[in-house]
Amino acid sequence: MTLFDPPAPLAERLRPRNVAEVVGQSKLLGPGRPLTRVLASGRLGSLILWGPPGVGKTTLARLIAGEVGAHFVALSAVSAGVKDVREAVAEAERVRGRGQKTVLFLDEIHRFNKAQQDALLPHVESGLLTLIGATTENPSFEVNPALRSRARTLVLEALTPEEIRSLLERALTDPRGLPGVGAEAGALDLLARLADGDARRALSTLEVAATLSDPVTEEAVTEAFGRHLPQMDKNGEDFYNLISALHKSVRGSHVDGALYWLARMVEGGADPLYVARRVVRMAAEDIGLADPQALRLAIAARDTVEFLGSPEGDLALAQAVVYLALAPKSNSVYVAWKRALDAVREGETLPIPLHLRNAPTALMRVQGYGQGYAYYFDDPEGSFAQDYLPGGARLDLYAPTGEGWEARVEGRWRKLQEAHGEAPEPEESEDTAPGAP
Repeated sequence: MTLFDPPAPLAERLRPRNVAEVVGQSKLLGPGRPLTRVLASGRLGSLILWGPPGVGKTTLARLIAGEVGAHFVALSAVSAGVKDVREAVAEAERVRGRGQKTVLFLDEIHRFNKAQQDALLPHVESGLLTLIGATTENPSFEVNPALRSRARTLVLEALTPEEIRSLLERALTDPRGLPGVGAEAGALDLLARLADGDARRALSTLEVAATLSDPVTEEAVTEAFGRHLPQMDKNGEDFYNLISALHKSVRGSHVDGALYWLARMVEGGADPLYVARRVVRMAAEDIGLADPQALRLAIAARDTVEFLGSPEGDLALAQAVVYLALAPKSNSVYVAWKRALDAVREGETLPIPLHLRNAPTALMRVQGYGQGYAYYFDDPEGSFAQDYLPGGARLDLYAPTGEGWEARVEGRWRKLQEAHGEAPEPEESEDTAPGAP
């Protein structure tokens, strides 16, 4: 570094030099915890570090390699390829000649495709390379099973606001940080909350805020931070966790929860039409016939989003979500449909009764198609008396839940069952059981 070189960013300057300086991750680094035991033993196996951005995955990888005295090679899967892996292998073979092991740190390992991940396998298996992969995505989906089985997955957690605040305080006193810069307590509290557990984001914002105000104020933090956008990878696990939280909050009739998760998705940049499609599904799956109006409102919200776009259409989504959360719930049609599909896929194929078949030709009429069919409006009694399944088969697919609109039609449903001769048989009591006196 020369006089004219810019200084490294604050987050880089404050990178921990040893395990004792690491903030957070007490579940991994506390007494008797997994990483503590690994470092104490000196025997390091391959690891996958899974956690959100800015929680210290790269730092831990460097510190682990240093603790066991291994040669450290860092690659980013964003820009590296098989050629870089081969060069790392060649380097590992050279240092093995002098008795040193090699740790290959692969950042964003989920960005390596299957072939690239497979290229690592023989060298990890032979022990030439000890792999430490870092990922923000769920390894269950993004890392090949063969590679995953050869590495232990450790989960890193977002830092708490208290941990972020202690890191900010360190930055203001450490000679490598911003010594001599002051900060109001409220400013540090605000930044600790806004950072969403991301240490790098917190330190970067503090460094900018320090150029705007000394001491650093809440106003300076707000200006340096910019618009607070919640973390959400539109192609990652968080996205599907958010839609799951929204759906389950609606199903559980928790209005505030449903609105909060909807806002998280919209502010995080989710496609409003995707959200609208999921809202339509909620109306069909969880409200169903308890409130037939719900599906119409959900479709109307979808149409509004398509017509107006965001942000104007977002209000229609919010209206639909509140309505669905407040609505009575019924999954009777959802359950009945699954039973119907199971009956078709797994059961005997039932023939269509002749009287239910159309007879547009003379030959079909000779075969008996349509004969004996009782048209409801001409013969209601005969219509109920005829079979709608062959041989008196009974499937028992649908039953109302007694919620909302279904509660109002439950009596009619039971009368229809009786009219079709399909009323449920009364449960046996001790007095009516076979053999009772």
